[in-house]
Amino acid sequence: MGALDVSVCDYVLRSLILSPSCFLPASLAKRREMEKVLKPMDAEQLRENAHKMVDFIADYYKNIESFPVLSQVEPGYLRKLLPDSAPTHPESLQNVLDDIQEKILPGVTHWQSPDYFAYFPSNSSTAGFLGEMLSAGINIVGFSWVTSPAATELEVIVLDWLGKMLKLPEEFLSQGKGGGVIQGTASEAVLVVLLAARDKFLGRVGKNSLEKLVVYASDQTHSSLQKACRIAGIYPENCRLLKTDSSSNFALPPDVLSEAISKDIAAGLIPIFLCATVGTTSSTAVDPLPALGKIAKGNEMWFHIDAAYAGSACVCPEYRHCIDGIEEADSFNMNAHKWFLTNFDCSLLWVKDRNDLIQSLSSNPEYLKNKASDGNMVVDYKDWQIPLGRRFRSLKLWMVLRLYGLDNLQQYIRNHIELAKHFEQLVAVDHRFEIVVPRTFSLVCFRLCPPNDDHDHCNKLNRDLLDAVNSTGKIFMSHTVLSGKYILRFVVGTPLTEEKHVDAAWAVLQDEATTLLGRF
Repeated sequence: MGALDVSVCDYVLRSLILSPSCFLPASLAKRREMEKVLKPMDAEQLRENAHKMVDFIADYYKNIESFPVLSQVEPGYLRKLLPDSAPTHPESLQNVLDDIQEKILPGVTHWQSPDYFAYFPSNSSTAGFLGEMLSAGINIVGFSWVTSPAATELEVIVLDWLGKMLKLPEEFLSQGKGGGVIQGTASEAVLVVLLAARDKFLGRVGKNSLEKLVVYASDQTHSSLQKACRIAGIYPENCRLLKTDSSSNFALPPDVLSEAISKDIAAGLIPIFLCATVGTTSSTAVDPLPALGKIAKGNEMWFHIDAAYAGSACVCPEYRHCIDGIEEADSFNMNAHKWFLTNFDCSLLWVKDRNDLIQSLSSNPEYLKNKASDGNMVVDYKDWQIPLGRRFRSLKLWMVLRLYGLDNLQQYIRNHIELAKHFEQLVAVDHRFEIVVPRTFSLVCFRLCPPNDDHDHCNKLNRDLLDAVNSTGKIFMSHTVLSGKYILRFVVGTPLTEEKHVDAAWAVLQDEATTLLGRF
C-alpha cells in the first residue's frame, strides 16, 4: 500500500470517528438533526432552555449596577447592528443571548437598577417574576369564566384581599354590587370608568347630549385623562383641568371645583365626571377627597380616585388617611406594578357598581355564549375592560401577597419612604438647593438655586444639571414644571435601592452642581 493510500485511509477513519452519523442511515441522521431544532413547545427543551434563560436573567440582576442606568445609545443604533431581514434557518439560543448582551442591553434603560430614581418605579420581584413565568407557561386567554374558571375566580379573590388590606368600603368588594378587576394600566382604568360614566349620563339626558358633558380634574392630573376624554368623545373644551398652585401644595381646591361646576351648569352644560388624585405625577399632591367627594355627590357626578402610585402606601395604617373620603367614590385605582413588588402590568380597579361597567362595555356574540354566563352565575371580565383577551395576571399578584405577606409589604413601602426622607435631609443642609414642595411619600422635588435667582437662569441651570447627571450613567432622574419652575424629581422605589445608593446619587448631584455653578 502506497503512502497516498495510507493517508486516504487515515482521512476516512478520522472522518468516521469525528462524524459518527456517517454510520447512520440518512433518514435517521436527518431525524437526529431535527431533534436539535427548537420545537414550538416541548417539555424537555423548555426545561433546558428555560434554565439557561433564568441563569441569564439572574446574572443580569447580579450585574445590573455595572450598566449605565439611562441608555447612552443614539437614535437608530440598533438598525446598524442587526440584519435587514429575519433568518431563514434557526439559530441557537446562545447566539441570541449573546446578541442580547452585546446589542440589546446597551439600548435598555434599567428600570430595576438601584440607581433608578426617575418617573415612578416599575417594580419587579422574585415572587412577581415567578407568577409572570407561570402565567406565560399556562398561557390562557381568560376573557370569560368558562375559558379558565381559576383565572376569573382567583382575580375576584385577590382583589378582595387587597381591597381589605386598603380598608376599602365594602361596596367595592365582590360580595355586593361592586368588585375589582385587573387592568393593564391606570390609563385603561380611567378610560373604562369614564366610558361607564358617559353612557350612564347619556342614558339619563339623551344620546344627543354628548357635546354638553363635562369632565373635571386638576391641572396636575395624569395626562391619560385627556386621552381618555378624546377616546370617549368628550369635547376637548369640556375637559376642565383646574389650576392649582403652591398655596394648596398643588392639590385641587374644592372652591375652585365648585365655581367651575356652577359656571358650567349655568351655561347649560352637564357635569358628569370628577377625577381626583392621590399622589400626582409631578409632586405626589393629595387632593382633598372628602370635600371633593361631597361636591361630586351633590352634583350627581361620577367620582373616580386615581392612586396609581401612592395607593400602595395606603396599606400602611399611617398612610391610610390619604384615601379618607373614598366612601364617596364610584371607582378607585392603584397600580400594583408601580410600588407593590408586582411585575408590569397589573393595574387594580375597584368599582361600587360593576353593572355600570358591564352595561357600557359588554358584548355577547353567539360564539362566546355559554351556560354559566347565560345564567348570570359568574363574572366575565371581558365586560369590565376594553379588549376581549386578557392574561392570567392575578397569578403574580396572588404570589406576591402569599410569598411576602402584608407585614413585609408594609415594611418595603416604609423603607423607601425612609430613604426618601434621608435624601430630603441631605438636600436641606446644602444651601445651594431648595425643597420645592413638602415630601409626602417617597418623592423629593427640589432644585438648584444659583446666587443670582433669575427665573430663566435658574430653570436653565436645573435643565443642565439634569442632563449632566443623567449623562454620567451613574443615576437616572426626571423632571417636572410647577408654577413655571423647572424642578428635579428624585423618587425612591426600586427593590434593590439601599441607603448607599441614595448617598452615591447625592454625591453625583453635588459634584455636577459644583461644576455647573463654577461656569457662571
